Amino acid sequence: MSEALRPLARPRLYEQVVQRLREHVADSGLGAGDRLPPERQLAERLGVSRASVKQAIVVLEVQGLVEVRHGGGTYLRRGRLDAEPVEELVARKRRLPDVLEAREALETKLAELAAERRTDEDLAEIDAALADMRAQIESGDRGEAGDQRFHAAVTAAAHSSMLAEFMRTIAAEIAESREESLRQPNRPSKSLAQHERIAEAIRDRQPRAAVTAMRRHLRTVSRVRLLSWDPDAED
Repeated sequence: MSEALRPLARPRLYEQVVQRLREHVADSGLGAGDRLPPERQLAERLGVSRASVKQAIVVLEVQGLVEVRHGGGTYLRRGRLDAEPVEELVARKRRLPDVLEAREALETKLAELAAERRTDEDLAEIDAALADMRAQIESGDRGEAGDQRFHAAVTAAAHSSMLAEFMRTIAAEIAESREESLRQPNRPSKSLAQHERIAEAIRDRQPRAAVTAMRRHLRTVSRVRLLSWDPDAED
């Protein structure tokens, strides 16, 4: 039998709620910082349970599109609710633990070697990456480009061609984990501070301190809302 005749996926009710919220934001001209209607009101207007509305808001929160203030409502972090399809979120949720595990194994070793082998030129690039990320965050950006540059600079400072090749093979997955981490509330500034501690250990030629700082950073990277989200929560 042809694979094309596999069972059709039934759209989840909360996915339809996400689409209605997207339309509401566009039609109402809401912008970043504006508050969405309360969950109870949304459930009544849409004719669905509060559980469906709550799950829809979690989907938007996972993607960094809204901020949920406990006891204070839900606020837009952007002027549009361009949500990813739920199936893409589910696929990323499944990939992410393996990616984070690989990053910790590779990047702690890279930090250790960087502390042992770095040159003045390597330090200059690490410092430039930190300055780049700092400027991006101060301008209101998440600092993804600066973050990428920093980790690339640490990799280069390790002077290990084999480990650098391993990093290149999972570059797309690393970028995905970076985006997931930096979209968490207040994460960019925290990430920058952790980068500075890694850089300090590398500058001081302290391999064990570099390993510890990198591991703490990557444990922070792993704390993302996506991993605690249950896509199959009942409507």
